Amino acid sequence: MKRKMSALGKASGCVSSLAVIAALVASQHVAAHGYLNDPPSRAFACQKGLNNDCGQAQYEPQSVGETTKGFPNGGVADGKIASGGIALFSPLDIQSASRWYKTEITDRTINFDWYYRATHPATKYEYFITRNGWNANQALTRASFDLTPFCSVDAGGRLPTDQPQGSDGPAREKHPCEIPADKSGYHVILGMWTVADTGGAFHNVVDVNIVAEEQAPDGWKTVGNITPTQALLAGDKVKARAMTGEGESAEYSTEITIADSEEGKPENWSFKLAEQINRSQTLVRAGVRGEDGAIEPIKGVNQLFAKAESGVNRYELDVLMQEDADASMRISAIGTNFELKEGRLAMPFPVLTNRKMDIKAELFDAANNPVPVGTLTQLVEAGSTWLNMDVHSEPGIHQLKLIGVTVDGRTTRQDLASVELGGEGGSQDYDFKYPQGIASYQPGTKVLSRDGNVYECKPLPVGDWCKIDSHHYVPGVGSSWTDAWIAK
Repeated sequence: MKRKMSALGKASGCVSSLAVIAALVASQHVAAHGYLNDPPSRAFACQKGLNNDCGQAQYEPQSVGETTKGFPNGGVADGKIASGGIALFSPLDIQSASRWYKTEITDRTINFDWYYRATHPATKYEYFITRNGWNANQALTRASFDLTPFCSVDAGGRLPTDQPQGSDGPAREKHPCEIPADKSGYHVILGMWTVADTGGAFHNVVDVNIVAEEQAPDGWKTVGNITPTQALLAGDKVKARAMTGEGESAEYSTEITIADSEEGKPENWSFKLAEQINRSQTLVRAGVRGEDGAIEPIKGVNQLFAKAESGVNRYELDVLMQEDADASMRISAIGTNFELKEGRLAMPFPVLTNRKMDIKAELFDAANNPVPVGTLTQLVEAGSTWLNMDVHSEPGIHQLKLIGVTVDGRTTRQDLASVELGGEGGSQDYDFKYPQGIASYQPGTKVLSRDGNVYECKPLPVGDWCKIDSHHYVPGVGSSWTDAWIAK
């Protein structure tokens, strides 16, 4: 059996042409990245599992909403405000009263907190909110919003973090703002980071439910969420563990057992657990607050509420999963005629699985050095799949190690096979093992990276990027390594 735990805390003017210039967006895409971390943007809530069916936004919340600056008189097109007009993120433009997770706001004084994946100087930050009487089931347009920001922050063209330009890091300071007194219920907040040294701005929408008192008038306080992120199997158990200042409270904790595959669907077991909590508890309730204030379960993310007399201040979700005993994975009929050329080889090999799995493959050399001479990670469907691994090594007997994890995380399988590589080796000439001596890197510097390959620092002006100590620029591995490095 495998146990998973997750903490569930509270967590004006004429509009001109709005065409998005694709080339400009593409050039900005590698320059700056960031997202609203608290309250979570719609995209970041996707990554946290609070929203589902988000497309690529789930994996790249830092890139969502990046387009030309100038809102509301220019910039992003109506109907595409949430995505920034980027097709990969278009699922975020779907708008309905029930589609997205809503952060409950109990205090009109709010501190907006950004996180940066590639920090750049900021001109300003602006926060807009939907107007009173907006239609929550229509696409977001300028007509949806009050076009005067309720909060603005002059950033002065400075970097918003204490880290070097282009690096990861939290914001140096939060933005204290006051939500207008006439706003209540479901609203969308549009937070904008206008970048100082590009033509771009980041548009992040945040879905909120404004209660606007320290706790709701009926005494219910948000203490967590039931966030169904995976399908479960018959026999699996889910427990909502109530936590007080003295630890877990058995009295306010609730557990369910999954009866069958239909009940194990994420939206169904979330609904079942919420119903069971509401049947068995009086001081705790699960569901979503409606316009009338009633809290009722839904098939999706359910919030957890508690009254002060319960002593409950948060919930943790405990999922006890049975291992999938029938899951299998193996290396199938690997070839024997592999020839290195100047120490390199594209090595194909088949993997046979009966479940959808995340596969990690590593090839170790004859000396069994701990650094693999080839690595590969790939999501494969059930059945036979051919994989191709880039290898940089010397001739000899190698060991191919394969680890497969079912996408639900409940089951792990592994296999090992011997592979003989013939042909010719290749010398590895380099100056440093990355990131040793990173401050001294310059155009032409060669490094041995963690993937076992050698990379050369590009010429100026981008050659200075080799010195940036950020995972984005780890040669051969980081998401932006090709901006700074050349594979040798």
